[in-house]
Amino acid sequence: MSEFNLDKILTISGKTGLFRMIAQTRTGVIATALTDQKKIVTNLGQQINVLSEIRVFGLKDEMPLGDIFERMFQLEKGQPARVKPKSSKDELEAYFFEVFQDYDEDRVYVSDIKKIIQWYNLLLDSNELKFDLTKEEKPSSTGEA
Repeated sequence: MSEFNLDKILTISGKTGLFRMIAQTRTGVIATALTDQKKIVTNLGQQINVLSEIRVFGLKDEMPLGDIFERMFQLEKGQPARVKPKSSKDELEAYFFEVFQDYDEDRVYVSDIKKIIQWYNLLLDSNELKFDLTKEEKPSSTGEA
């Protein structure tokens, strides 16, 4: 597994992108944007979600978002998602089915899939996803011809 941790990665209502929590205040949090490192201070009126607490609905069980990201990382061999967030509903659903075969199509909306793909790509760009590729998917480093 990895030292990957979503405990300090946040979504903030009214703000696009993802943020890293720096400190908590009495009325919110101080965070920096993963994209441009700009500091933001939240207030009580803003909803804050910690990515480590987000679960994706499955037909049998819910799956933590971090596990979804790891499956995407393995599927993409450490590269950005091959499906763009603006892809068609069918393409997005087909892609997500590859990632999580058991996801609940009635409770996981296309808008959720778009967000997950955006977040995955953003975390990858920000060097936050620290997974090991499975053995079969690692490029050979023995130099054999």
